[in-house]
Amino acid sequence: MPPLKHDKTPQQALSALMRLCSRAEKCSEDASRLLVRWGIAPADRQEILRRLVADRFIDDRRYAESFVREKRRLSNWGIHKIRTALAAKRLPPETIAEVLAPIDSEEERSRLEEQLRRKNRTVRASSPFDRKAKLMRYGISLGYEYEQVTDTVNLLMKDYDE
Repeated sequence: MPPLKHDKTPQQALSALMRLCSRAEKCSEDASRLLVRWGIAPADRQEILRRLVADRFIDDRRYAESFVREKRRLSNWGIHKIRTALAAKRLPPETIAEVLAPIDSEEERSRLEEQLRRKNRTVRASSPFDRKAKLMRYGISLGYEYEQVTDTVNLLMKDYDE
């Protein structure tokens, strides 16, 4: 069942989005989806989005930076998962590349290793192969690159075997 439309006037929609954007970062795509759901005409949608961007209620780069900080710090996501999520928000590839560029690959590797060590302590496995497979799935589900997960899991398995 599709979500119910809440018909709003363009002025009501603008006011509602200004309130929402002042409380939490929103990207253009989030605002656009809300406008569609509220039944706003395409021409009015463009004007509302233009106004929100001009008044700095919406800034896709600021949103992307905030998103990266939150997902790395609170959710422990890897770069791959963050990049995919930002692309799903239809942010420009240049913006995504710019906000991900400062991330240190060595720091990323150590974050992954810490996550996998923590998971390794709680995982129940019937064999080393099963343990390795579970750790691999977990690392990949966090959004880290396959090669990086493989190298880290192999290192942990070497420690585990000893």
